[in-house]
Amino acid sequence: MNRCAPLKPLLILGTRPYALVFADAFSDLPGFHVTGFVENLDRDRCRDSMEGLPIYWIDDIAPFATTHAVICSLSTTFRDRFIEPVKRMGFDFLTLVHPTGYVSRKSTLGHGVSINVGSIVAGYTSIGSYVQINRGVTIGHHTVIEDYATLQPGVQLAGNCHIGHHTYLGIGAVIVDGVTIGAHSVVGAGAVVTHDLPDRVLAVGVPAKVVREGIEGK
Repeated sequence: MNRCAPLKPLLILGTRPYALVFADAFSDLPGFHVTGFVENLDRDRCRDSMEGLPIYWIDDIAPFATTHAVICSLSTTFRDRFIEPVKRMGFDFLTLVHPTGYVSRKSTLGHGVSINVGSIVAGYTSIGSYVQINRGVTIGHHTVIEDYATLQPGVQLAGNCHIGHHTYLGIGAVIVDGVTIGAHSVVGAGAVVTHDLPDRVLAVGVPAKVVREGIEGK
């Protein structure tokens, strides 16, 4: 896990408008140097550029594996479909912590994690790989967040929680102390989760209630 600024030029996986916002936020890191963006769905987008930087097709970036690092800007929990092929090419996925963020030295971060502006990770917390933590998120102590989870802006996650892999917590969601949320689940914006949720459910409201089952994330 590397919490420092990139030591290599950086490619950002993703070409939607949020990729520019993502790059702008982390440009405050010393040495942060984006040299291009990567597309995996529409090859025609590679004819364009983003703020003067090239857009590369995913199949064409393998030669950069020894010279560039990567990170994924996509908020969807389906970003594994983008990340896994790039991992197989041998790229180094950076972990980025914004200078205004705080991560306890008693906590651990996996590969490819992003901790955005003003977010806080309390002590004795374990965050898996390829987790995206957006602006102004607070994560309590002794919490586990598994791979590919997404925490959108303003999520308030209390202590002793467990968030399953590929799970999505919408903007402003509140998860009370000791709650477990299963894998591939979605918690709607502004919801307050007061009890455990199983895998593959959509929960909304205050208090949050399951309104859909059998989902695959967002």
